[in-house]
Amino acid sequence: MKKTNSISVLLLISVGLCIAGLVGLSFAAHEKRLVSLETASLQIGSLPEMVSPLSQAESHKTVASDSATSKTVASESFSRTAVYLIEVNGVINPASAGFVVSSIENAQKKGAECIIIQLDTPGGLMESSRSIVKAILSSNVPVVTYVAPSGSRAASAGVFIALASHIVAMAPSTNIGAAHPVGLGGEQASKEMTDKVVNDAVASIKGLAKKYGRNEKWAEDAVRKSVSITDSEAVKLHVADLICASVPELLEKIDGMSVEVLSGTTTLNTKGSEVKTIRMNLRYRILNVVSDPNIAYILLILGIYGIFFELSNPGAILPGVLGGIFILMSLYALQTLPVNYAGLLLILFGIILFIAEIKITSYGMLAVGGVVSMTIGSLMLIESPQPFMRISWQVIAAVVTTTAAFFIFAIGKALMAQRRKPTTGTRGLVGEGGTVVSKLDDGWKVLAHGELWDATSTETLELGDEIRVTKVSGFKLTVEKQKSSS
Repeated sequence: MKKTNSISVLLLISVGLCIAGLVGLSFAAHEKRLVSLETASLQIGSLPEMVSPLSQAESHKTVASDSATSKTVASESFSRTAVYLIEVNGVINPASAGFVVSSIENAQKKGAECIIIQLDTPGGLMESSRSIVKAILSSNVPVVTYVAPSGSRAASAGVFIALASHIVAMAPSTNIGAAHPVGLGGEQASKEMTDKVVNDAVASIKGLAKKYGRNEKWAEDAVRKSVSITDSEAVKLHVADLICASVPELLEKIDGMSVEVLSGTTTLNTKGSEVKTIRMNLRYRILNVVSDPNIAYILLILGIYGIFFELSNPGAILPGVLGGIFILMSLYALQTLPVNYAGLLLILFGIILFIAEIKITSYGMLAVGGVVSMTIGSLMLIESPQPFMRISWQVIAAVVTTTAAFFIFAIGKALMAQRRKPTTGTRGLVGEGGTVVSKLDDGWKVLAHGELWDATSTETLELGDEIRVTKVSGFKLTVEKQKSSS
């Protein structure tokens, strides 16, 4: 049992290493997809949640602020006259929403002059965007949403965040709009339900636009007709307040502007202010990565592996601990994704078929069924009208192939063990050599396998003859004289 537990742990670690490679593959594919999205304005929304693709790479998202004294410091060192800057790149999910809300609260505690949300998002979950909107509306510190750098967009949920802000600025060659709700799980909702959700979104966005004197008609069209406009059109239509190519230019232009915050009217004094950049801490970064559908899927499979190994070998401990951690992390991610439980059951059924293949001789039919079931279940697991909210083909193929290869390897080892010649017990004696040591009344006494046995033979034997065991009957052997090689 101890040896079996060690083998199980080793197999789990091996599978973990394979999955780690898949995570790298997922990130690589993730980055590759994002490049093609930079200039696209997507029609993204939700029913009742806003759908969003994966987050953009952060490395190219910092605006040209080298002429300002921007730097990252601990929140405790922020001074009263500081301007805070946070970057929100990609999907609006619970992790990014928590980061924005906590940053706004911190800005209020430290008495910052204002906080700038540098935004580039194709959308996100409606509940997450609502929490950000609430934090902005209840803030005593002016919130400036800055759609930047060039090529960025504030789509879907990003429109709500922008219109809730006290000041909306955009970098050149950016766009805003396309906030029409669509079915999160890809299902065709009834007209009544669609109207309810659309009307609710329209009422919310018109209220935000009216609060700051922005274009209510365009805000309604952004939801009902998915209209999207450029930076210059946004300023012309009174959707955005100004166009700025950099953070220093933004600070210079908003200097002296008066805005209405929760506590009353305040005038901004931002010209030449020091910009303090707040980065996502490790907690939010991890939660943000885990929310990726590909990562959630990989964690789910890893968790199932761990639980399976623990149940197969009670007391191994490590597989169960890792499996529990992976499953809990996947559940966090799956709560924010459009999960199809039929797909989840198909994945579990596929793994059951793989296990059954080890126990039952089916000549590979159960393994084939497991591959088919797991593949279909993986495709069905997360449904979305947007391809970037679904699990990628590459990850599914890699996971299914790894799982199938592991169980096929286990099946092969089991078959080899069954066909191997016995080495212990009475069956292990057949074919073994020995020596005649004495003559008995009804046979001979032979030394075979280090033991003395009574033996019979159809041949005439002499003392010292080399013999080979041909049969074991109870405690008596049937032997024959070994043929001398010439």
